[in-house]
Amino acid sequence: MITTDLFSAVPDPSRQDEPLCDGAVVLRGFALANEPPLLQAIDTIAAQAPFRHLITPGGFRMSVGMTNAGPLGWVSDRRGYRYDPIDPDSGMPWPPMPEAFLELAGAAAARAGFARFVPDACLINRYAPGTRLTLHQDRDEHDFEQPIVSVSLGIPAVFLFGGMRRTDRPMRVPLAHGDVVVWGGPARLRYHGVLPLKPNHHSALGECRINLTFRRAG
Repeated sequence: MITTDLFSAVPDPSRQDEPLCDGAVVLRGFALANEPPLLQAIDTIAAQAPFRHLITPGGFRMSVGMTNAGPLGWVSDRRGYRYDPIDPDSGMPWPPMPEAFLELAGAAAARAGFARFVPDACLINRYAPGTRLTLHQDRDEHDFEQPIVSVSLGIPAVFLFGGMRRTDRPMRVPLAHGDVVVWGGPARLRYHGVLPLKPNHHSALGECRINLTFRRAG
């Protein structure tokens, strides 16, 4: 079982926390302490609710594969973006949030200064080389006082972290397997995205990147 003590241990000096701005920080290698349970949980979730490519309200197919875990799941279709307790593909509730996920998200948020964060939604994105995520804000949640916790697994990516306007020039933040980005407070509504992934290979996940995004949506 994952324990908060493992996540609060003294970090490797080569993997120090990197503040991005007031309210946002990269926790280098924070998710590495218990990599096997995290990867096993992702496999279990995907077996119950397989990755799929959602359709935007405008009718475009998203390039990133997605699934969810927890009481609420983020979905998109012609009716818009929203959170729903039911997987539209199966008609069943989304898989429950694994304990490993809850403990990682809570410990990372606390490390970043956001105590008592308990997510009720985990969006799991699967990126293949060439896929990207355009700049956007996370605005579908009810409580903007709660932070976002984003976990990178697999091949490297470049995270774009912008300002409060889409036109603000974003920072380019390289992310490796096990890195966690947390943003909240004055940074909660900053625009963010991911540059197209370059071809690469990871020993555990092959030629893909998995991103876990934890939110308090309800």
